[in-house]
Amino acid sequence: MSIKQKDSAWLKIQLSFLLMLYLTVTLKAQDKQGLSPVNTAYLELNNPVKTDVLAWQKLKGEVKVSFADDNVRYKKEEVPHIPVQKKWTAHGWKGEKVHTQLLVWGNKSVSNIHFSIEDLIGEQGEVISSKQINCAFVRYVLSDNAEDGCSHGFPKTYDSTLVADPIDIISSLPLEENTVRPLWLTVDIPRAVKAGTYKGKLVVHADRNYHMDIEIQVSANELSVPAAWQFHLDMWQYPAPIAQMHGEKLWSDGHFKAMKPYYEQLAKAGQKVITANIIPQPWGLDHVHFEDPSLIRWIKKADGTWFYDFSLFDRYISFVMDCGINKQINCYSMLSWGDVYRYEDDVNKQTGALTLKAGAPEYVAFWKPMLIAFTEHLKQKKWFDKTVIAMDERPLEELTKVITLLKEIDPNWKVGVATDTDLKPIEPAIFDYCSASYLGVTDGVIKRRRAEGKLTTFYTACMESVPTNYTFSAPAESAWLGWHAAALDYSGYLFWAFNSWVAAPLQDARWKRYPSGTLFQVYPGPRSSIRFEKLLEGIQDFEKIRLLKLQFERQKHHAALEEFNSLLKDFQIKKLSQVTAKEMITKGRKFIAGY
Repeated sequence: MSIKQKDSAWLKIQLSFLLMLYLTVTLKAQDKQGLSPVNTAYLELNNPVKTDVLAWQKLKGEVKVSFADDNVRYKKEEVPHIPVQKKWTAHGWKGEKVHTQLLVWGNKSVSNIHFSIEDLIGEQGEVISSKQINCAFVRYVLSDNAEDGCSHGFPKTYDSTLVADPIDIISSLPLEENTVRPLWLTVDIPRAVKAGTYKGKLVVHADRNYHMDIEIQVSANELSVPAAWQFHLDMWQYPAPIAQMHGEKLWSDGHFKAMKPYYEQLAKAGQKVITANIIPQPWGLDHVHFEDPSLIRWIKKADGTWFYDFSLFDRYISFVMDCGINKQINCYSMLSWGDVYRYEDDVNKQTGALTLKAGAPEYVAFWKPMLIAFTEHLKQKKWFDKTVIAMDERPLEELTKVITLLKEIDPNWKVGVATDTDLKPIEPAIFDYCSASYLGVTDGVIKRRRAEGKLTTFYTACMESVPTNYTFSAPAESAWLGWHAAALDYSGYLFWAFNSWVAAPLQDARWKRYPSGTLFQVYPGPRSSIRFEKLLEGIQDFEKIRLLKLQFERQKHHAALEEFNSLLKDFQIKKLSQVTAKEMITKGRKFIAGY
């Protein structure tokens, strides 16, 4: 080895040491401030994919910064083959959140990347404040692939790579040599701002200052606040993982404080439904990584009678409503996976369990007293009309028996079902009907249900090859979901889950049963994700589609309405094998921008 090579190797060792030192000091400093580890800097895992060092050495200029396609997950170890773009131009409505991606990459290390943002100034001096603009680092998380779908096994069975997905909450980060670091830029366009063009700059501070131009063309059209959106978003929430990640005792004041920013984040995406467990572990002991407790205590007393404690249910539901999620309460579940129902034994102070088949006398004896008490309690709280007994992927025969029992208690009980099978015989009795995306619901049924004031949504899980919203999925597929809902006149979309995290989700998203990202859309912090931001993009598009169609009808603009409806017909799942989600959405958004 030559002296020059030795010097180069020693420099790499020094830079690696400095990187580790920087992160260690950052962690310790933040820990002294009393912050939970989920809110501090963290190290990504080593990349299992080998870096092509020769390709990086051919890079002209040691560090580059450019705007990039927000529909691409750029690989950490691969030189981006994109033209350097110093300007981003976006079109948006008042009240809309628009975003893009930037990349910083280089064949040398940079000890500290950070950024500063200017106000955006309009043509007449109007201002979009820099407080409405956010730039954040995109991080890399270890992920596997969609191989085997719902039969997915342990992570070691599949190839794993680092993929870009978590959007971090720290303000600075080093750049390792021969790597890419994406940034996620968002602008929340104020509703009060005037229509027009607004310009400003983002400065990325790396080995030098990189001045990036931002231009936002604000339409005269306006989106309402998320609480008023018609899109029915049902993303299931899990309280216990938040307590675990933040080191708080379950249901303590600290736990509720930690949950608040997560649920407010979800409310800002237009979430309509509170997920409320009314039994422990509704999907069994092996369906999630962390505990999945009940909000209602079932206590069996010494004389064989039951006492139902609704106090935690009341506190939790009120809390989530205060966070902005208040349209519907979905209670899980009268049909558990495995037919096991757990309770507290007041005699021996241990957890008991009963195995009960739906409709059996023992099942009815277990559920009927609780339902009578629960019904009365909900009416006293004035929550009965928005409460739904929800069930997930259960057989027709079992669902029929549950609905019969519920209607005996009170004919006004609402039922919700997410189904991967045809439920035609009982569909009219289901208020919240959610079909697996690959099954679909006929247009006539959706129209009839909408006229009856019922919800008809769809969900994606581990069966579909497209569209998917895993950590490694094409980002545009998450946005495509909103367009698909608009095209088929669905009420909205359901996804399991919002935050059912694995052991170390910021670093390793893999799990033993499903492809990476199936269990969560956001990360501890709370940290958003590329997937979640793109889903929000699609929900906003759904609202824009709805409002424009109403405008065309009101103005009798028949040609535009016909053209729009014709364009929407392409948003079919079967078409995704011929045209990408990105291509469809680009065409659709171009049409919207014309109005």
